[in-house]
Amino acid sequence: MDFRQWVFIGAPLTPHGLNNGKANFPEFHNVYVQPSAFKAYRATGKWPEGTMMVKELQLVDGPAEFPDGSRFEPSGRGYFPGPVNGLDVSVKDSKRFAETKNWGYFNFNHSAPPYLKAASLRPVGECAGCHMANADEDMVYVKLYKPILNPLPR
Repeated sequence: MDFRQWVFIGAPLTPHGLNNGKANFPEFHNVYVQPSAFKAYRATGKWPEGTMMVKELQLVDGPAEFPDGSRFEPSGRGYFPGPVNGLDVSVKDSKRFAETKNWGYFNFNHSAPPYLKAASLRPVGECAGCHMANADEDMVYVKLYKPILNPLPR
């Protein structure tokens, strides 16, 4: 699966430097979705059955120049992407994952590639629980991706 050919919907970042050195997920979360699911969502506002989303984790590039972990590049001070460092996949399947509001979550390792070729469903406390308690819409944090998910006015 060449997910980098899919639709890129966003890259949220919650770095250690802005979270007292203890961010739960300190990497960029580069999120991709299948083109057909993206098209269906933009048309209907619903993620279709079978939707797959890939989240590739990407470390903040260093070395940091400031205590918050930021540094300078020609564009200014900020956080800049470094090496990739993990891969997660979520799948919408109401038959297989009814107990977790129709989505299953899989981790293909949290380290540099190569990623695992197969992965087991993650326990509710690792992924689904947070999505169930906090996600905006249908287990997806759509507010982080609204400019991409909403079509431009005609």
